[in-house]
Amino acid sequence: QVDLVESGGGSVEPGGSLTLSCAAPELFRYCMGWFRQTPGKEREGVAHLDSAYTSWYADSVKGRFTVSRDSAKKFVFLQMTRLKPEDTGTYYCALRESWCAGEIRAADFSTWGQGTQVTVSS
Repeated sequence: QVDLVESGGGSVEPGGSLTLSCAAPELFRYCMGWFRQTPGKEREGVAHLDSAYTSWYADSVKGRFTVSRDSAKKFVFLQMTRLKPEDTGTYYCALRESWCAGEIRAADFSTWGQGTQVTVSS
């Protein structure tokens, strides 16, 4: 079991930016996914980055969100720009010990962070 620790999140006005971070595991092969959830809805995949540097973004965030990893491979980041009210939700990082391809599903990830709230409102 690998514990994930997230940080970041908060409240911003529409058009603003936030960066979330999640401590990266010391694994050779993994995929770090970012998900978000709002009340009454299922957890949806937002983006992923795996240890082969393959990335994917949901259409709703493409061009606005960027997932990256620091050079020391200690953290995976989700940089969110031009935020919209519909981006509001609880954001989670999640881990699977294999590479990812394309759209991600919550059921495919075994380890989760505690979640962090992102609120976009004027």
